[in-house]
Amino acid sequence: MSNGKLGWWRLLVVASFFFHGLSSSETAPNYSFVHNATTAPPTSYYDYIIVGGGTAGCPLAATLSHNATVLLLERGGSPYGNSNITLLSSFGSALSDLSPNSPSQRFISEDGVINARARVLGGGSCLNAGFYTRAGPGYVQNVGWDPRLVNESYQWVEDVVAFQPPMREWQSAVRDGLLQAGIVPFNGFTYDHMNGTKIGGSIFDREGNRHTAADLLGYANPHGINVLLHATVHKILFKTKGLARPQANGVQFVDTQGVRHTAYLNPGPKSELIISAGSLGSPQLLMLSGIGPADHLKAHNISLVLDQPNVGQGMRDNPMNAIYIPSPLPVEVSLIQVVGITPFGSYIEAASGENFGGRTVHPRDFGMLSPKIGQLSIVPPKQRTPEALAEAIEQMSNLPDIAFQGGFIIEKVMGPVSTGHLELQSLDPNQNPSVTFNYFQEPEDLQRCVQGLQTIEKVIDSQPFSKFKYQGQSVHTLLNMTASTPVNMLPHHANVSTSLEQFCKDTVMTIWHYHGGCLVERVVDSDYKVIGVDSLRVIDGSTFYYSPGTNPQATVMMLGRYMGVRMLRERLESQGRK
Repeated sequence: MSNGKLGWWRLLVVASFFFHGLSSSETAPNYSFVHNATTAPPTSYYDYIIVGGGTAGCPLAATLSHNATVLLLERGGSPYGNSNITLLSSFGSALSDLSPNSPSQRFISEDGVINARARVLGGGSCLNAGFYTRAGPGYVQNVGWDPRLVNESYQWVEDVVAFQPPMREWQSAVRDGLLQAGIVPFNGFTYDHMNGTKIGGSIFDREGNRHTAADLLGYANPHGINVLLHATVHKILFKTKGLARPQANGVQFVDTQGVRHTAYLNPGPKSELIISAGSLGSPQLLMLSGIGPADHLKAHNISLVLDQPNVGQGMRDNPMNAIYIPSPLPVEVSLIQVVGITPFGSYIEAASGENFGGRTVHPRDFGMLSPKIGQLSIVPPKQRTPEALAEAIEQMSNLPDIAFQGGFIIEKVMGPVSTGHLELQSLDPNQNPSVTFNYFQEPEDLQRCVQGLQTIEKVIDSQPFSKFKYQGQSVHTLLNMTASTPVNMLPHHANVSTSLEQFCKDTVMTIWHYHGGCLVERVVDSDYKVIGVDSLRVIDGSTFYYSPGTNPQATVMMLGRYMGVRMLRERLESQGRK
């Protein structure tokens, strides 16, 4: 195998890290209300306590701070001042950082797919590829949201974090190839979700600086909010004595020095605790606090507060499959800008440039291609010795620059229909729970993947894309080359180009759009209040049945603002004000 081919094959490793944004602008805002949890008093009181300073938690806290006192607890640190988060040119570096203080925490699903969850103020918007696009009108209607408030909430978010990306040659070729492949009409630049091909928004500005959900804290009333970093919540506290059902009244959290703190809700019917810890963190915290399947909690010696068998159920992750196309011409560094929204339930996106290997920023570490990540899964974990890693890094150092010249076209399955579940592995909230997504368990998901790949094949063979593909290099060659890259922990089959179904199964990756675990009408009601418990809500992507739009971050940020406005209105009405 030539060094050039080795580089192309290894580049596919990063395909699964393309599809969402980073966080924070280059200059850190002067937030007077953000502190390390070590500064917190042993006991404190607030009108609202929010667990999770992520994509939903930041806009929610900023909104509620205008007529209440708010405590926002984030287990990670600040995104500001970290160029691995802020700069488009460093995309992938934060995801490849496996240190204990990394903004990204890796996990591997029971399906064998390598994944990541955020551990930083701003959440997933600090780690993703930045694509910004709204949910479709049908999604909004099915969920039952107020369309007018939804639109106002999106605009509130977009005024701070959304931008029109510059369109250069490679992305333009993908756009034109999609149109030639029949993904029509062309809808131009828009945040809206509609069938056809469009240019979407980005949370990277034109200077290549990331803007994240943490930037939305700039809307906050600084006198009504306290944000604590490196604050790991261990347990929700409940009152039960003399009450018809449990009532949340506070949390216990631990700082980096191991000191335990307690935050309580102020007395009053509108004081509430909100969990916005994400699709892994929110069901995990409910279980650790005694809300979940009784038998499962008993097995972990957790005192039962409420037998709720649906906590942790309905976990979904949109399968993503990619084809890497080495280019004879230099290509621009680009993340997700163009999307083809097909009528059959597959979304086609693309990204390009050598920064996927981290080569331009960290030539000795190779970002997402770093052998340190463990993505090269044909080497068993116990054999990933320091010597083996050093040898792999040296091999990559000798690769020619042309090995990092090219891009990926990917397809993401809408929905999906297949579901899984989440379970505790430990009583330590810092440890990942066990999660199973059951990719392609339902035939409908597999069929959508196949149709998406067939569309990608048409794009690759289209006239507009021809100059970015080596002459004589067939799509079947690209499929086999792609499938030979160990992007997950699953067994691979030879010559998968003869079966797109097998290619889908062998090369499935995540696009970080996993959701579920605290579903509406199963764990929470339509107002996101936990069923069977008072003063407790879950507001984040764990409540979604299906991922909204082509990429969910815009809608998760919108939801934080949307619910913040509704909760403020309820509070004002209870005070006799409008």
